[in-house]
Amino acid sequence: MADAAAKARKILVAVDQSEESIYALSWCLKNVVSHNSEDTIILLYARPPTTVYTALDGTGYLFSSDIISTMEKYSRDVAECIVEKAKKMCKEQEALSVKVETRVENGDPREVICREAEKLCVDVLVMGSHGYGLIKRALLGSVSSHCAQNVKCPVLIVKKPKSTGASK
Repeated sequence: MADAAAKARKILVAVDQSEESIYALSWCLKNVVSHNSEDTIILLYARPPTTVYTALDGTGYLFSSDIISTMEKYSRDVAECIVEKAKKMCKEQEALSVKVETRVENGDPREVICREAEKLCVDVLVMGSHGYGLIKRALLGSVSSHCAQNVKCPVLIVKKPKSTGASK
């Protein structure tokens, strides 16, 4: 009984539209998820808030409710597409009897991922690393670094290997 309980883990995998995120999920399925276990993978997509411009932004344009509604629909469609792609990857791993749950939450990915990891009491957080350079990381901030420093569970940051092909 204790062995069965030890195998039942909640694994939170942060997904987005990047190759690094898809690679991290693939790596997790091959290396973290136990065969014939009761593991649950929770796929989390943090949907960034839609930027709304007002007449006060200096451009002189005010977006109509139709445009804002279209932007919201597009954002929801992107989220659905990303989550479905990740879910399909999980289902394709026939040897795994893993349960898959999906969540789409709104907000800054750093805050959303940390909040959901805490709220769901996950055993491990898996996420990809974009491998930004020093300047880009300083400007954009590293989501993986922020999460590694702020969540209470172990964080596994998977870095996608650089391709070996010579592309110019």
